[in-house]
Parts: sequence; C-alpha cells; structure tokens
Amino acid sequence: MAILVAVLWGLNFLAIHLSLEQFPPFFLVALRFALLAVPTVLLVPRPDVPLRWLLGYGLGFGTLQFLFLYWAMATGMPAGLASLVLQSSAPMTVLLGATLLRERLDRGQVIGILLAVAGLTAIGWQQLGSAALGPFLLTLLGALGWALGNLSNRLARPSKPMHLTLWMSVVPVVPMLAVSLWAEGPAAIGASFVGLETTTGLLALAGLGYTVLLGTVVGSGIWTWLLARHPSSRIAPFSMLVPIVGLLTAWAALGETLTAGELAGAGVVVLGVLLGSGALPRGARRRLELEAAPDGAAPASSGPIATASAR
Repeated sequence: MAILVAVLWGLNFLAIHLSLEQFPPFFLVALRFALLAVPTVLLVPRPDVPLRWLLGYGLGFGTLQFLFLYWAMATGMPAGLASLVLQSSAPMTVLLGATLLRERLDRGQVIGILLAVAGLTAIGWQQLGSAALGPFLLTLLGALGWALGNLSNRLARPSKPMHLTLWMSVVPVVPMLAVSLWAEGPAAIGASFVGLETTTGLLALAGLGYTVLLGTVVGSGIWTWLLARHPSSRIAPFSMLVPIVGLLTAWAALGETLTAGELAGAGVVVLGVLLGSGALPRGARRRLELEAAPDGAAPASSGPIATASAR
C-alpha cells in the first residue's frame, strides 16, 4: 500500500505541472483543497482527533508543503527534480520522530535512510544544473512542511483515517486564498478561468482532478491509514520512492533528461527504502548491516520498534 501511494504521488507532479500551465500557483492550492473542503464540511463527520493535530496536519501537509512546492514549480523547478527534492521530507520525518516522539531507530533503519539519502543526493547532483537556487530552497521548505504534517498525522491516530484526510483539506483553503489574493490578485485569478475549453485548459482540469481525487483522497487517505498503525520511521522512507516515479514520468511525458547516473541513484534509493522500512528479507537485511558495520563489530540488534498490528 505504501508503494501504491508512492506511485500515485509520483504521477502527481505531472498533474501539477499541467495545472500550473493554466492557474496561478497559490490560487491553484486553494482551489485544489476547496474542491474537497466544501463537500467534506457538508457531508463528512469531523474526525475524532484533537483539534491541534488536525490543524497541524492541515497547516504542515496541506498549506506549507503545497504553498512552497507550487511556488517552486511555477518559478522554474522541473517536475522530476521537484519530486526528488521534496522527498527530503522522509529523513526529516524520521529525525523529527526520533527527536520529538522518541521513536527508536535500529541499525538497519539508519543504514537504509543513509543509503536512500545518498541515492537522492546522487540524482540531485546530476540534475542540479536544471534548477536555480531559489526554487530548490522553496522545495526544501515544502519538504519541511510535509515532515511537520507527518508528525501531526502520526499523533492524531484517527479511528477513521479518511475522515482526517478529508478534513485536513479544510485547513489550507482560507490561508491560501488570502495569500493568492494578496500576491496574485483578483485579475490573475479571474484570467485563469479563461480558455478552459482549450487543450491547455482541459489538461489543467484533468491534472487538478487527479491531484484532488487520486493524489489527495486516495494517496493521502492510505498514507494516513498507514501512519495511524505503524511508526512514522517505518512508513516515511517509502515516500523516497516518489521521485523514481516522478523522474520517469517527467522523462516520458515532458522530455526531461534521465542519465545512467540518475538511474543508478534510483536503484540505491529503492534499496535504502527497503532496508530502512524493514521490507527486505531478514537474510539480505543482515548481510547489508554486517557490511556497513565497522570491522569486527557486530550490528546492534533491532530496537523495540515493531509495526503495530492493524486495527
């Protein structure tokens, strides 16, 4: 299920790219969540979680992540590279979880995270020349927002994860609409609705529909379900598979280049995610831990982190 989320979110970057061809970035974030918020408030009961975690999830995951991500992509961040840089949220989530929630990490998780970060760094080094520093830093801020949202999501522990996902969409609408009116203005917002019947407009609407239904409802719903039942340190590494899908999609659909070095880095990311999430077979996991351990030192036994049983 975590791999399915990675695929859905990887394709999301192409959908965002298409939508940004028609709509200004801040208004697009507000529109994306408004399409979910209105039926949610009318039809879906409020989730049984403390208000602070609902607001934290909505402000981190919904507001800060997409404010900075859409801003970065609108100012020149390539879709494939954006999908890569945003996944720095995974090690951020693990580190914040270990620091703030005292989630313990075993040796395999640490090695896996380091491998995945090394793979992402290798890919990023290959693509660094295709984006300016400003959009790159904006995407990093979006990743930090996602990590903060993950922690609030984890602490909320909803009995009905889909209700939390839907109500999270209520939080970003007002602040993002305010930012859009201030930064983009009513004229730009109104102009974005002109030409929706053209090919560009129809593709933008299709991209918007994808981000709302598959990216948010299905993808974020499954993600919330997983975080409610397992430690964030087990789930977060799977998000580092997103750029593999994002880079391949951008290469196939948008003509963004993909080198042999990037493919090798992608393979390292996959290996790191499998090790860090505990998905590797025990024998292979043990061999990797032994190879990474100092000479003569036995790898530390796995900590008490264990995946919680599904309710």
